[in-house]
Amino acid sequence: MVPRCEACGLDLSGEDSGDGPVAFIVLLVGFLVVGTALLVEVRFGWPIWLHLLVWLPLALLACLLLMRPLKAMMIGLQFKHRARDFDHAG
Repeated sequence: MVPRCEACGLDLSGEDSGDGPVAFIVLLVGFLVVGTALLVEVRFGWPIWLHLLVWLPLALLACLLLMRPLKAMMIGLQFKHRARDFDHAG
């Protein structure tokens, strides 16, 4: 995360997405990859080595490709809803 926006100078140093995007990615990619792998197994009966050859790289690639957009979405939602502009007293 850059500390300041180059276009408007907005201070972004306090923005942090935490582990939120990772949790969404693991659940989403896990559901899609495991569901598709089960469907392929039932329908075509691939050997285990072919499943590993196809689904592991696909899962890794999907996780890496989704990381940046979901992190940006989380930070954008925090900014939109002013997640850090709250009073600690209530």
